[in-house]
Amino acid sequence: MSYDLSVERRIDAPPSRVWQVMTDRITEWWCPKPWSTTIDKLEWKAGGAFHLIMRGPNGEADCQGEESVGGVLLEYEPERRFAFTDAFTPGWKPHEPFMVGIFEIEPDGDGTLYRATARHWTAEAMEKHREMGFEQGWNAVAEQLAGLAEGVPAHA
Repeated sequence: MSYDLSVERRIDAPPSRVWQVMTDRITEWWCPKPWSTTIDKLEWKAGGAFHLIMRGPNGEADCQGEESVGGVLLEYEPERRFAFTDAFTPGWKPHEPFMVGIFEIEPDGDGTLYRATARHWTAEAMEKHREMGFEQGWNAVAEQLAGLAEGVPAHA
């Protein structure tokens, strides 16, 4: 059984443009505004380190009381998808898992279909993520990504 939460959005830009924004401008779309993201470490390859720091407008940590999301990239397929997990830290050191994040794009006519999925180990973890505001937050992120790829100015 799979415990997934997902969002989808059509983006009016070609997949190559969406991918470029997803990877080169991740700090601009990764968390909902007015929150910000900085990169501690990000190695775009399978097995690469993945550690982003998120901060609220007043410097506060995220809703879990944490200020970062990290782990390792499980998969990296250029212009198609990347996936990461927090179940390991770099060097494949086990860590208490929360989810696997999967970010995918595919051609959709003259645009792109974007899909982001959070896959959880348990129903309880999935429900916790839903209660934390998964749908609102991940939809806001999809909107920010679309705005960047479509050339629409972001609202701060």
